[in-house]
Amino acid sequence: MTSGMTPAKRELNHRLETISWGLFLIMLGGFALLPSVKEGTWLIGAGVIMLGLNAVRLALGIRTSGFTLILGTVALLSGIGSVYGVDFPVGPLLIILIGLAIIVRALDRSR
Repeated sequence: MTSGMTPAKRELNHRLETISWGLFLIMLGGFALLPSVKEGTWLIGAGVIMLGLNAVRLALGIRTSGFTLILGTVALLSGIGSVYGVDFPVGPLLIILIGLAIIVRALDRSR
C-alpha cells in the first residue's frame, strides 16, 4: 500500500493513520462516558473515521486503502442500521465486499 510513495508521503500517511487511531480511541472513551448514546453509534463513528481518512488520503494524492474503505462502509451501514433498528446482514455483506476487493485487486494487477 505504501510502496511507490515518496518518503514524505509515507510519513504523512503514517501521521494520518496515527491521528485516525487517536480519534477512534477518543470517540470510544467519550461514548463510554455517555451511557445514553445508542449502541451502534460507535460503528457510525468508526465508519466515518475510516472513510474520512481515505478522503483525506485521496485529497492529498496518497493511495487509499481498499480494506479500510470496505470496513468503513460496512461499519457505517451497520451502525446506521443498529441505531435505526434495521438489521443489516453484516457478516455476509463483509464477505461479499472482501471477495469483490480481492477480484478488483487481481484485475488491477493484471494490466
